[in-house]
Amino acid sequence: MSRREPRRLQATCHCGNIRVDFDWPGAWPAIPVRACGCGLCTRHGARWTSHPDGAFRLEIADPGLSTRYRFGSQSADFHVCSRCGAIPIVTSLIEGRCYAVLNANTFDLERSQLVETATDFEGETLAERLARRQRNWMPEAGPEWRR
Repeated sequence: MSRREPRRLQATCHCGNIRVDFDWPGAWPAIPVRACGCGLCTRHGARWTSHPDGAFRLEIADPGLSTRYRFGSQSADFHVCSRCGAIPIVTSLIEGRCYAVLNANTFDLERSQLVETATDFEGETLAERLARRQRNWMPEAGPEWRR
């Protein structure tokens, strides 16, 4: 069985100010997505995905038109475009490394490639939440990563 090369994808806010390039390894084309039950994600209709063996690079063209929003445990930054209101990425700094989950609704691909999964994070302690993110979220790419 041959190992598949990662596929380079992109997530962007509607106006393109916030851009995330990322590598999606493994099976293609099905990408599992999950809806978070929190008020923010429910109101925005966000569907999140990540791959712990992938890598991402976040680029913000005009940082003055971007806001980081935190709520609840204050352990994750929702990157909100102030111009168009979209949230393409959420990051969390854990033990000195940045991890991310991406809003699949901001990908430029066929919606049929997204496969819904169920999740429930209610009752997680902060330590359990950070451990889950470190285990499942996509890490930021190192300096060797090429665009």
